[in-house]
Amino acid sequence: MNRVPQQPDPAPHAAPAALPDALPGLAHVRAGEVGLCVRDAGSGPAVVLLHGTTASLGVWDAVVERLGETVRTVAVDQRGHGRSGKPAAGYDAAAYTADVLALVRELELGPVVAVGHSLGARNALVLAAEHPEAVAGVVAVDYTPYVEAEVLDALEARVRGGDRAFASGTDVETYLRERYPLLPADAVRRRRRYGYAPAGAGPTLRPLADPAAMVRTVDGLRRDFAAETAAVRVPVTLLRGEHSAIVSPRAFAATRELRPDFRAVELAGLDHYLPEEDPHTVADEIVRMLDRTTG
Repeated sequence: MNRVPQQPDPAPHAAPAALPDALPGLAHVRAGEVGLCVRDAGSGPAVVLLHGTTASLGVWDAVVERLGETVRTVAVDQRGHGRSGKPAAGYDAAAYTADVLALVRELELGPVVAVGHSLGARNALVLAAEHPEAVAGVVAVDYTPYVEAEVLDALEARVRGGDRAFASGTDVETYLRERYPLLPADAVRRRRRYGYAPAGAGPTLRPLADPAAMVRTVDGLRRDFAAETAAVRVPVTLLRGEHSAIVSPRAFAATRELRPDFRAVELAGLDHYLPEEDPHTVADEIVRMLDRTTG
C-alpha cells in the first residue's frame, strides 16, 4: 500500500469568530455525544442527507428544493464538519453512524431513507446493515466498498491541502472552482457560504471542517465495509459518476458482483460530486426509493 508520507496531524482550528452569512433554517440537535447542525424541512416520509468528507449540509440544497415540501428532509453537518461538534476522536464508521442513529431517534423520524454522498454513503450503508429498524432504504452516491488504497492516499493529500487560509470569499470560490471543475456556479457559492468562516480578528477565511478530524476521517475510510454491505437487507440504489476519481470502474463492478440485487446507475459525463452536478437525477432516485419503501 502506497500511503501518503507520514505527516503530523494538523491542529484543530479555533472556533470561527463569526459566520460568513446568515443561513436560514439551521438548528442544533443533540445526538448522543455531539451536537449536530441540521436543516429540517418539509413534511412526509423522512429522508436523512449525509454529505462527503470536508463538505457540509449545503451540498444538498438543490436536491432538497427538487424534492419539495411533501418530503421531510433532514440535511446534516456530520461530526467534525460545518457547524456541528468537533470532538478530538471518533471519526470511524461506528462513531458517524451512532450520531445518525441518535439523530433519527431524537427527531422521532422512524425508518428513514438514508441518502449519503461519499463518506455519507459509507455511513448510510453501515447504518442500514447494523440498524435496519432505523433505515427503510439507502441511496449511496459515489462511494462503495473496494475503493483502492491509492485513491484514499490521494484523498488524504487533498484534505491536507485544503487546510489553508483565504484572504476573501472570492479567493475561496476561485480555489473551489479549480478543485471541483464540474460544479455549477451556484454550488460553488453554497460551498463557500456553508463551509468557510472568518478566523481571528482579520478578514481571513478558513474551512469550518476541522483539519485533524478530516485526516482521521480519511483514515477511517481505509477500513473496507464490504461485510456490512453484504449484510444490508433493505433496498439500495448505487449511483456513480462516469468520471469519478473515487469509485473506479473496478470498485463499482466488484460491488455490483457482491450485491447484484442493488439498483446501480452510472451518470454519463459527471464525476464524483453528483448531488451538486445533477441534483435533478439524484432527487429522482430518492423519490424512486421513497416510492419503493413507502408506496
